[in-house]
Amino acid sequence: MKLYVGNISFDTTEDTLRNAFAEHGDVEEVAVITDRDTGRPRGFAFVTMRDDNAARAAIDALNGKELDGRSLNVNEARAKTGGGGGGGGGGGGGGRRGGW
Repeated sequence: MKLYVGNISFDTTEDTLRNAFAEHGDVEEVAVITDRDTGRPRGFAFVTMRDDNAARAAIDALNGKELDGRSLNVNEARAKTGGGGGGGGGGGGGGRRGGW
């Protein structure tokens, strides 16, 4: 089960999160989300746990718990919906006006 972990400190590392969640079951993957332009953490992460029951136990234990000075917001990650960035079409080329 994939979990959303919000309100994390900018100092929180993937290892810190892995250790906190590993107390409740096997952690498959940890991804601290960073800003594409600056490379700085954006304050949230995703943790994937192998077992749904362990993931629920982690939610119960860690939601609201303080880690690195911040109170975590932990819940089941929602499926990504369409949207997000997106490019914006291209401008039209310049055709010539008038008579040549």
